[in-house]
Amino acid sequence: MSDVQTALESLSFEKALAELETIVGHLERGDVPLEESITIYARGEALKKHCDALLKQAEAKVEKIRTGANGQATATEPLDVE
Repeated sequence: MSDVQTALESLSFEKALAELETIVGHLERGDVPLEESITIYARGEALKKHCDALLKQAEAKVEKIRTGANGQATATEPLDVE
C-alpha cells in the first residue's frame, strides 16, 4: 500500500470531506493550472471513494432500537435505510 493510500485511509470522514470541498472549490473557480487540476481531481476522486466507504461502514453500524411496552429497549436490528 502506498504512503498516499495509507495517509488517505487515516483521514476521518470530516477531514476527508473538508479536503474534498476545498478541491471542488479550486476546480470550480478554474484558477488552477491544467496539470495541477488533473492531480487534485485524482485526489478528489480518491477522497470521494474514501468518504463513500466510511459512510457505508457507518450505515452498517447504525442500529434501530425497538422498544417494548414499558419503554425499555428489547432488541436491536440493522437500520433499514431504504
